[in-house]
Amino acid sequence: MILPTSKSRAVFWVLLTSFIVVWLYALGARTLVPTDEGRYAEIAREMLATGDWITIRLNGIKYFEKPPLQSWMNAATFALFGLGDWQARLWTGICGLIGVAAVGYTGRRVFGPAVGLNAALVLGSSVLWAGLGHINTLDMGLSAMMALALCGLLQAQRNHASATEQRNGMLLCWAGMALAVMSKGLIGVVLPGAVLTLYVLIARDWSVLKRLHPVKGLALFFAITVPWFVLVSLRNPEFAQFFFIHEHFDRFTSKSHHRAGPLYYFLPILLLGIIPWLGLLGHSVAQTARDETNGFQPRLLLLIWCGFIFLFFSVSSSKLPSYILPIFPALALLIGCSLAEINARMLRINAAILVVLGLAGLVFLPRVPGLSHQAFEQPLYAAYLPWIGAAAIIAMLGGVAAFALAQRARQRSIVVTAATGFLLLQALMIGHEPLGRYAAGIDYVAAINAAMTPQTRLYTVNHYEQALPFYLRRTSTLVGQADEMAFGLQQQPELWLPDIEVFIQRWQTAEPAIAVLAPDTYLQLKNRQLAMHVIASDPRRVIVANQLRP
Repeated sequence: MILPTSKSRAVFWVLLTSFIVVWLYALGARTLVPTDEGRYAEIAREMLATGDWITIRLNGIKYFEKPPLQSWMNAATFALFGLGDWQARLWTGICGLIGVAAVGYTGRRVFGPAVGLNAALVLGSSVLWAGLGHINTLDMGLSAMMALALCGLLQAQRNHASATEQRNGMLLCWAGMALAVMSKGLIGVVLPGAVLTLYVLIARDWSVLKRLHPVKGLALFFAITVPWFVLVSLRNPEFAQFFFIHEHFDRFTSKSHHRAGPLYYFLPILLLGIIPWLGLLGHSVAQTARDETNGFQPRLLLLIWCGFIFLFFSVSSSKLPSYILPIFPALALLIGCSLAEINARMLRINAAILVVLGLAGLVFLPRVPGLSHQAFEQPLYAAYLPWIGAAAIIAMLGGVAAFALAQRARQRSIVVTAATGFLLLQALMIGHEPLGRYAAGIDYVAAINAAMTPQTRLYTVNHYEQALPFYLRRTSTLVGQADEMAFGLQQQPELWLPDIEVFIQRWQTAEPAIAVLAPDTYLQLKNRQLAMHVIASDPRRVIVANQLRP
């Protein structure tokens, strides 16, 4: 029995409070790192600044790649708490916690108290889930909303659920799919729908279809999704073709976004992302395959959820590491089921893997500075070494402690394993800050502001800085390269300079201007004797002014 005594309950609440405090603190412990973090913070900043919550813009240019839910939440956060790093990550962080809570509650209702607690521990400490819960990107919002859909479905369809529980669970499922669509698009409904179809066919459980509450569910789904899609389409007739065709079907079937990868692309990401539970992954899947539950089979549904979504993104022509995040709540429930029945031997195997990973981290430590061949970056990697070493030591010590506790105190061993994974991940993320600051260019913000007046024109030439605009609190004029804003600039060509020769002419006028250049572009312009006063530079960028302030 979980938490049988007042002492156990007190320990539980102390651990839970500590987890939430560290989770929320870490949201503001790092600079926003390009590309995603800077991009989505800037979109929300512009949304708040313009007051236009319908037409999404990046750098003042129409940007229709994704729906608005996260931008709305970020903009609302900025309105309430001001602009900043933790504010930009707050919605993502809350979504991560929503997923943990949903998995814990659903595990308890569907499988029992032990599974609920352990599934929450697994999800909250898994490296990929906890990591992306602290990164301002869309995949955590999508995954949390899909987790609500999955959890609602499990609660509604479980054996012995009352009519009211079936209805409420399915309404949660429909709402979760709608919010997932508003987070990242049609995959929010396509993936859960495909999983349910496969489950019905494989399990031959046709009774599920009688408990979907489609009338109320579809009414709720369309009430959440339709208003924005209608409004944005009325204001922007070009939206529908780009969003539904280009951003869904073309992205999945073509390599136009340069995100292709081999069929096994996500396998190492899954194995690393499930740490500190790597040793239990195979056992949990095998155990599920042997499950012979009568009636509704929740573990089979979870296994299909994981397998189909993993395969769906594996065959896609567009791949990013975060795409498989939606499978982690289901994996957490499967591992939670396994932990409720597992023996000490398997816990020790898992703990031993943690120790090995920690030793590997220490062995790899001297090679970290060699990851960069830039002399400028060497000190940044050197500053990362103590944090990587700390994470490795946490893995080793946590693994040893979990191993020792496995036989006589199984639940404590599980808690120690979860704490180990969560803390080593936080060490790795917080220690990345020097490299993050460099990538974002935030150390140059003060110098740029000192050289800038309200009348100064800001240019970004042959590249786009994804984080600087947010920290500078202003947009820039693109020159030479449209980047991801190509479609928007087709609609608004007056907002950029496609020809660098036009930029040179404007640069030589009396109008004060600052430009952020790629280093090779700077050398080309310097060779053409263009007058440029260097404000700051590094291997990523050169920042110049056409005139110095007195």
